[in-house]
Formats: sequence, C-alpha cells, structure tokens
Amino acid sequence: METQRAWKWSDFERLTALIIGDVMLDRYLYGTVERISPEAPVPVVQFTGRENRLGGAANVALNIKAMGATPLLCSVIGADAAGEEFLELMRQHELPTEGILQCPDRPTTAKTRVMAGAQHLLRIDEEITHDLAPDDEQQLLDTAFQLLERLAVQVIIFQDYNKGVLTRQVIERLLAEASRRQIPTAVDPKDRNFWAFKGVSLFKPNLKEIRRQYPGVIQPADLASLQAAAAFIRARLGNHISLITLSDKGIFVEAGDGGCLIPTQPRIIADVSGAGDTVISVASLALALGIAPREMALLANLAGGQVCEKPGVAPLDRRLLAHEYDKS
Repeated sequence: METQRAWKWSDFERLTALIIGDVMLDRYLYGTVERISPEAPVPVVQFTGRENRLGGAANVALNIKAMGATPLLCSVIGADAAGEEFLELMRQHELPTEGILQCPDRPTTAKTRVMAGAQHLLRIDEEITHDLAPDDEQQLLDTAFQLLERLAVQVIIFQDYNKGVLTRQVIERLLAEASRRQIPTAVDPKDRNFWAFKGVSLFKPNLKEIRRQYPGVIQPADLASLQAAAAFIRARLGNHISLITLSDKGIFVEAGDGGCLIPTQPRIIADVSGAGDTVISVASLALALGIAPREMALLANLAGGQVCEKPGVAPLDRRLLAHEYDKS
C-alpha cells in the first residue's frame, strides 16, 4: 500500500509545526484499592508510585515528535516548582524550550489524577484561567514571531484549553501572520474563543463542543445533521476543512464536498485523556502534507483510538499507526 499513496511516512519527518496554546503538567498518583475508608464512603488508596507527564499543548508537541516531525511549542507556565518540573520533562523528551515563557503572576496548570490500576478515581486541578496580562501576551507573540522568522514552519496549531494563553489578540495576530506567510493553520477549540478563529484552515471541535455552539440538533449517526453543522461552521469561520470528533462513533470530515463519516475500530478503551491532542496533531501534519481530507480523518481517527487504549495522557506510536492504517 505504501507505493499507492501520494505520500510516504517519511514525509512527516520534513515538517515543522508551531504549536501555541495552553500547556499543563499531568501528575499521576498510583496505588491499589482493597477497602473502603471507615471515615467516609470512599476508597482507601495504598500509594505505590507517582509519575509526571506533559499535557495540553505539550502533549500535542509529543505527538508531533512521535510522528517524526519537529515541534516548536509556545506557551506560558509559572515561575514555580511545577514549572520547573514541566521544563525538566521537556528536556527529558528532547523538546525545545525556547518558546516557553515563565510568568511569576500565573501558576503552572497542574492536573493530579489518582489512579487505582488503570481506573481513574479522582482529579485535582491547580490553575487560573483568566487571559494573559498584556505584557505577557505581547512577549508570547514576539516569541512566536521570532520562531516564524528564524525557522521554516509548515503548519501552525492552536491548542486551546481555556486557560488564558490563547487570547483574542494572540489568535487574531497569529492567524494574520500565518495568512501572510501562507502557512496552513489548525485549531482544537474550546468554548471561550470558539468563533475567534476566522479563516483557519482546519477546525476540529468535538461533538460536545459544537453542540453547545450550534443552534440545531446534531446526531452522530445522521450525516445530514453533521453536514448542516459543518456548513454552519464554514459560514461563521470561512475555514477550509471541518473535522468533528464523535467519540466512539468516529470522525466526520467535510471540505466543501458534503463530507463523510469515518467510523471507529473496535477497541478496549482505558482512558480518553489526550485523544483530542493526538487527533489534532496527526490531522495538522496531514494538512501540511496536502493529504486528502478523508485520508486525514482516517489517520487521525486511528491515532486517537490508539491512545485511548493506554491509561493516562500518552503520545501515539507511529509504527503501530502505520500498521493499522495499511490494514484499513
């Protein structure tokens, strides 16, 4: 099948992606549960270990790297212990840190998950979510523009978790710069700035997100309702491709052609955390290579399903993705 495609897996290795958005530290506390607490009707977790992972837009960077491409990550973290842990993880994964700004007025977003085996018992979030201060906003933009000036970038990815990094000013100025440089853009949106990404190339909401924004009814198995939602998105944003993830129902992709629905493969789901990061990573690289929308959606759907088989936030395995894609 490799020779029948217009692209090769090695083509991903010549791409560089600029990723801008909210990053976070994903902490995991592991243990076992054998009894219920006598103090309250809650499980007692016998602690066995801990692990820190990169999350949010940093997980997009990990997935970009896993595909063989080069990630450039721009974001803001705190000047705190969690921020130092985050930077150390970046270095351990051999990810460049030049686009990461440390702000003394904002804590590093951290999500602590308590796990019993593969079962997720509890999550504790430490964060603030208001927009960046104007000075920090300008410094982030300056950093992104410097990277674009110095390095050849084939796609810009906006990864929004509503934590305040992707302000309206950041979004609008980077989209304008991408248009000026003729760089394709992709966004994984959240509610606050859902309709701010006018002119974006690839728009990737999930079903819950678009249902909150769309005045009509969307049914994941109803192609007509998905087509109507995609038409609504295009009318608001002027985007080229809409990619709507439908959880266990698959992915709908539309590029002015009526669109199609790509179903999921049967899988044993361990954890859906980070699946959206994986989908936008693979779809964005496919966009940069000019891969046809249906192929893009198939690749992204397989990649998102793959990481759902792993507990916690984890990047994809390109070798396994290639094997599954070549069988599809």
